Amino acid sequence: MITKSAGVIIFRREGDDIYYLLLNYTAIGKVEKTYWGFAKGTIEKGEKEIDTIIREVAEETGIKDLKFIDGFKETEEYFFKHGGETVFKTVCYLLAETKTKEINLSFEHLGFEWLPYEETLEKLTFKNAKEILKKANNCLQGA
Repeated sequence: MITKSAGVIIFRREGDDIYYLLLNYTAIGKVEKTYWGFAKGTIEKGEKEIDTIIREVAEETGIKDLKFIDGFKETEEYFFKHGGETVFKTVCYLLAETKTKEINLSFEHLGFEWLPYEETLEKLTFKNAKEILKKANNCLQGA
């Protein structure tokens, strides 16, 4: 099985400081296991990646004022098991700024945190997500 999703690294500025949004999820099929990652969701039929991101972010966080950063697009690919089936998943990530600080968390999530870069990097569960965050942070730093 192959699935395609789209996600976003959301950040906000407070003065000269940048804070990234992380969401806490329950791992699929493993109720006792959780992970920290970015907002994302499955691309529905007829949707463009950016449409999926706007819809999913509104559903998952209540954020509706995303301002996308031109020139940033990263893709991760991975396999996981679900219901005895191996799933190949690709997730395209964009980078977006928000002015919204208050989050209206969906039922899909256990929690959220706004964190500075180093703490975000430490808290992310998966190596792929850490690499994408490094690229996003470099983009914002003009590297």
